[in-house]
Amino acid sequence: MIAAVSCGAVVALAEPGTIALLRRAEAMDVPNLRSSHTVPTPRGGGAPIAVGLVLAALLIRSPAAAAFAIAVAGFSMIGLADDLTGLPVRRRLVLQGMASLAAAAVLVSRLSLPPAGQAAAAVLIAFWVTAFVNVFNFMDGVNGISAAHALIGGAAFGCLGLWRPDVFLAAGGAAVAAGALAFLPWNAVRARVFLGDVGSYGLGAALAVLAACAVIRGIPVEAVLGPLALYLTDTAWALQRRIRSGEHWSEAHRTHIYQQWCDIGWSHLRVTTVTCAGTLLLCLLGAVSLTGQAAIRSGADIVAIGVLAIYLRSPVLLRRATARLERALDAHPAGDPLLPAGDRSPAGAPVRTGRHLGGRRGRRDRAHRDAEPSDRRGAARVRGRDPAAGVARRLPRGAHLAVCHAERRCRA
Repeated sequence: MIAAVSCGAVVALAEPGTIALLRRAEAMDVPNLRSSHTVPTPRGGGAPIAVGLVLAALLIRSPAAAAFAIAVAGFSMIGLADDLTGLPVRRRLVLQGMASLAAAAVLVSRLSLPPAGQAAAAVLIAFWVTAFVNVFNFMDGVNGISAAHALIGGAAFGCLGLWRPDVFLAAGGAAVAAGALAFLPWNAVRARVFLGDVGSYGLGAALAVLAACAVIRGIPVEAVLGPLALYLTDTAWALQRRIRSGEHWSEAHRTHIYQQWCDIGWSHLRVTTVTCAGTLLLCLLGAVSLTGQAAIRSGADIVAIGVLAIYLRSPVLLRRATARLERALDAHPAGDPLLPAGDRSPAGAPVRTGRHLGGRRGRRDRAHRDAEPSDRRGAARVRGRDPAAGVARRLPRGAHLAVCHAERRCRA
């Protein structure tokens, strides 16, 4: 609790001053072709999260916490340098490899393995940490998505630490969740600051080290990968598509699933909500592995694979649904308010001609879609078209009477 509260308090207190410093340093994220935002926004708001996580690791005091602090501090400094000045891809990868190797060496130092086994384990853990940090950074593209997933991931690892029990997993997961929760008000819905590379690198390194520690502690792989599976699947799918099409994998792009949702027309809040719901479902399915029953565990794994397959297929399904809706509107042009009046088919029942068309309607209802009945009995009934908003039209027969069609207050 002390570690979690300390991390959350650091983020909540330091974030306003950090935003002011970033504006003064002109560390702004200018929109480009890959961006999902349209207004220049300060980047680097994740720096207080990195400070809070390092403070929490110092309070936990264990070899795993030392590896946690080394990874978070090393990757966050690389990210801060990239936010302020920019780093070439190769130099950034070399620095990331050095930071992850240092953290992995501390993490495996207490394992009862021969020197060759420790070296192999350190290399494997370093590769995992570097890979997931970049995956987490790639997926940080809409408001609140990475902070919300860090909140879910930290809470999941904290619960796994309580189940094990393991002090570092419980305290470290709680600190990650508290830091992400304290940052969300500044980034969700309307982003006043972005995590930046310093924040995404720090949170990605924290989650990667927690996952490695959980596997070392003997927790089932499904439960460990549950909070991370959606990010890993999305990035791996996008990378293999780009490599197969001959594109350079390190260049900016908009082929992630969540980016395609934005291109279809979904808002940032909707994208974040749906992806978080999918991650929560995967966490619950992964937790089934803790029961120890092979049959139930296999069934949960199959369901989780199906959820990820639907996620990868979702852009195609959404585009088909949109195309069906457009074809339906094309088949019934009278119901499409964006078409000119001359292009619509006759809509509704025939209307009557009369002197005082619309004269009996109240002031609030200004949408004269149908003409008022005539004052005299036996008036001729003629068919008329539904005119466009604000355009005066004449009925085709009888007296030439203009029908005013104004916009309704709630919809066109």
